[in-house]
Amino acid sequence: MSSLLPFVENWLHATFTDVSRYVIFAVGVWLTLWVVLAAPLAGRKIRENRPPARQLLIEFAASIRSIMVFSTIGLLSFGLFRAGLMPGPYIARDLGPAWFWVSLVLMIVAHDAWFYWTHRLIHDRRLFRAFHRRHHRSNNPSPFTAYSFDLGEAAINGAFVPLWMLMVPTQWPVVGLFMLHQIVRNTLGHSGYELFPATREGRPLLPWLTTVTHHDLHHAQAGWNYGLYFTWWDKLMGTENPRYLERFAQVVRRPRRELEIKTAEAA
Repeated sequence: MSSLLPFVENWLHATFTDVSRYVIFAVGVWLTLWVVLAAPLAGRKIRENRPPARQLLIEFAASIRSIMVFSTIGLLSFGLFRAGLMPGPYIARDLGPAWFWVSLVLMIVAHDAWFYWTHRLIHDRRLFRAFHRRHHRSNNPSPFTAYSFDLGEAAINGAFVPLWMLMVPTQWPVVGLFMLHQIVRNTLGHSGYELFPATREGRPLLPWLTTVTHHDLHHAQAGWNYGLYFTWWDKLMGTENPRYLERFAQVVRRPRRELEIKTAEAA
């Protein structure tokens, strides 16, 4: 039994850390955007209606379950590292500080590709019901939707880090920064408010990044916009919603009178 104790401790530590990140950012984004800044940001609200409280509670519970799946799969990395079968973190440390940041960028880019292709896969009719229906029950998403997955989808998403750590020398602190970036982008992407900057013409100022409208359209019209952080896979594969830029412009360039009405209603 004593040999299992380190695994139990690692699982509890990983779960506590990930739950803390999720709660801090999901609650923080919800409180900041939906409560404190609801009035000044009324013009950037993507949809008229807010999801019911019951949906938020279900999303929260499903997200905690997903984190437990992530921690369970993470035991693979812990076990291999502990057994000396995963030397990547030591190799990465010897490669110096430049590799520290390069590996972080590569990890984010690779995760975007992993997410895009596995996301398309679980949208297949034969897999959707078992793997992805839970996430799309949130047709009108909230910051709590971030990890609201079926068990199969949670396992697919949780598998990325162990696979990456087996193939690419990466220090453990890089994984921590990667997870931080991932939950920040995920909660903001489901926030319901368009937060990304726009040009005077109403186009995304950073067109290679997925905006909140980009992912919100995916929840509204599944079959488009599969990307997580970047738009390039959707552009390359022809899966970007043809109304994306039009919808983005509508959100960021609402007529002044409409904005005044929304601000008054939110106050």
